[in-house]
Amino acid sequence: MSTSAQVLGLFIAWALLLVVLMEASRCYFLIKGRIRSNEFKPDNSNLPPFMQRLARAHANCIEGLPIFGGLLILAIVTGQTGITDALAPWFLLARVAQSSLHVASLSVAAVNARFATFVVQVSIAVYWAWSLILN
Repeated sequence: MSTSAQVLGLFIAWALLLVVLMEASRCYFLIKGRIRSNEFKPDNSNLPPFMQRLARAHANCIEGLPIFGGLLILAIVTGQTGITDALAPWFLLARVAQSSLHVASLSVAAVNARFATFVVQVSIAVYWAWSLILN
């Protein structure tokens, strides 16, 4: 399996982990009687701030999957993983850092660091798109 395929699988697994954490937390609120099952909002806006940040971090992963995952899939199916393999682990590291920072804090420093990790991901994606299209 190529590095690109491994990173794609890990990216999907990361998004899955975030949703499992969110649903486990929701189950906790249900069991404790803090909220009824029909009261959950998709963005967790009626739950504590941590849960809202967790929902947004998960949504960020899902929103990025068509672009970042799509580029990795394009490289895999066209046999061009030589273009994506070297930067794929760095993309994943930046994604995990972005999600982790998002869940951890909304401080100015955390938001700035989160933005920097997103810039890294977008820069990698632009390079991949350019290289994949031109090859």
